[in-house]
Amino acid sequence: MSLAPYIPLLPLAGFLINGIFRKQLSKTLTGIIGSGTILIAFALSVMVFNDVSAGNTGDIVLFDFISVADLHIPFAFKIDQLTSIFLLIITGVGFLIHVYSTSYMHEESNDHFARYFAYLNLFVFSMLLLVMGANYVIMFIGWEGVGLCSYLLIGYWFGNTAYNNAAKKAFIMNRIGDLGFLVAVFWMMQTFGAVGFDEIFAQLPGEASTATLTGITLCLFVGAMGKSAQIPLYTWLPDAMAGPTPVSALIHAATMVTAGIYMIARSNLMYALAPTTMMVVAIIGLSTAIFAGTIALKQYDIKKVLAYSTVSQLGYMFLGLGVGAFTGAVFHVMTHAFFKALLFLGAGSIIHAMHHQQDMRQYGGLRKYMPITHITMLLACLAIAGIPPFSGFFSKDEILVAAYAANPVYYYVGLVGALLTAFYMFRLYGMTFLGNFRGDTHHVPHESPAAMTVPLIILAILSVAGGLIGIPELFAENGHKLQQFLAPVFAKGEQQIAQHAHPSHSTEWMMIAVSVTLILLVIIFAINKYRKYQHTKDANTGFASVLENKWYVDELYDAVIVKPLIALGNLFNRMDTGVVDKLVNGVGRAVQYGSRQMRLVQSGNVGNYVLLMVIAIILLIRLVFYS
Repeated sequence: MSLAPYIPLLPLAGFLINGIFRKQLSKTLTGIIGSGTILIAFALSVMVFNDVSAGNTGDIVLFDFISVADLHIPFAFKIDQLTSIFLLIITGVGFLIHVYSTSYMHEESNDHFARYFAYLNLFVFSMLLLVMGANYVIMFIGWEGVGLCSYLLIGYWFGNTAYNNAAKKAFIMNRIGDLGFLVAVFWMMQTFGAVGFDEIFAQLPGEASTATLTGITLCLFVGAMGKSAQIPLYTWLPDAMAGPTPVSALIHAATMVTAGIYMIARSNLMYALAPTTMMVVAIIGLSTAIFAGTIALKQYDIKKVLAYSTVSQLGYMFLGLGVGAFTGAVFHVMTHAFFKALLFLGAGSIIHAMHHQQDMRQYGGLRKYMPITHITMLLACLAIAGIPPFSGFFSKDEILVAAYAANPVYYYVGLVGALLTAFYMFRLYGMTFLGNFRGDTHHVPHESPAAMTVPLIILAILSVAGGLIGIPELFAENGHKLQQFLAPVFAKGEQQIAQHAHPSHSTEWMMIAVSVTLILLVIIFAINKYRKYQHTKDANTGFASVLENKWYVDELYDAVIVKPLIALGNLFNRMDTGVVDKLVNGVGRAVQYGSRQMRLVQSGNVGNYVLLMVIAIILLIRLVFYS
């Protein structure tokens, strides 16, 4: 556990070295520094995980950070089961993305290549700080850090105005959510006199009213909605595709978007004591899963399909949190990191081979040109669709079973979302890999180099086998291994939640059989529909057009929020220039005019001076003696 503080320091060192010496370093050395620091951090994370597995947990206090009156906030790290899981995900998947980037970004100049890796390292440092912090203030520092890095990485190609706008959109929408987080932190200071996890949880349930806990947890959830892209603060995430594809994999798979899940999982005891908030989390999560899933049905940009898939899968994680399946939500974070990173990196391999073409209508037949990318993405599609024994099946099934126990309506709606997932993912697979090649025949696609395909293979293995640690409870007596491992973190929270009757084994088997059968039918339908896809120039009409245009939510926000704010800004501008400026300038002109007139008095005529002096004396005598 003593090695834990060095884990975030390594990527910070990589950021400083690549950032300061970016003009002097070669691409090879930059890649070694950027990737090597994350690899060493991963090795230390494995050691910490083994240490935690042996029962060594606790807080590591580095120094006093804030000390005002009775409020003491140390700069401290919490090392426990939940932290160790996230350390492995962030550094493990992060390392593969760094290695992949060394090849994907090789066309960049040395300076920009080093800048890119410096940003990546800073991103990983911020995320590690977020999950390691022992109190909400340190978590918030990491929270803001990943927001800053997302802005830098999304707008990495800053010469493109559209990319800059996407970066600003992500930054601003995250700030909206972050305000909720900040309000919650101040509210906790007022209520508990502390911001440390252990200090707050030790006072619960205590004297804090349910209304107070509901308010605090709702404010925290607003922060999670922004960072983890839930309705209504989700529209920044698809636009984040403006960044390089490895950045999309890093933001959407293992790091930033899972921050909200981690924060609520860490705060599980507070949420368990606020049932209203739990219901809100479940409903928002389920609504987002369905809403984003419908949009993905009619997107043609391969990265946009995967972006809306991420929003949908995050909705499932929030559904799990909202029904008290904290372990299930964390489990889905882990499996999602595997198959979603694989999908994005696979998409990057395709885009690289297709000379930066992202429109799936220009793909087709790529399986014979890119066999490794093809088979790894097929495995990822099976995993995200929830086909056993792939990883996504176990984590998604655990969430759906818990949803059924809480409210059968949640289960049925969630099942519809799973069917949508299967359809749009195999629509992507069919349009990309099956049928005949529809792209530019002058540029024949080719398989990507080993630096890109080896991470795909490793992630494919994890996507296939990563779910085996979570074999459902009906196969094990005391819950699966992940449940047993995370039990110390979630035990108190789960005890506070009204226990729902767990479905019988026969009911659970039936639910599994029905869901898998329906998903297989949807997969077969999608493959048959798109394996011989032919691109036509006819635009979508009716409801298909609504989905292609993302339910016109961006246009709605533009009409309801952006344009009125711009109009209000223009009004204030006119008031500033037409009223305030004229008033201020008028005072200046009056002083200037008065000065010009007064200087005429200084004429040099002694007679005038004597006359003015006599008049002044008379006025003074009048004021003094006759007032």
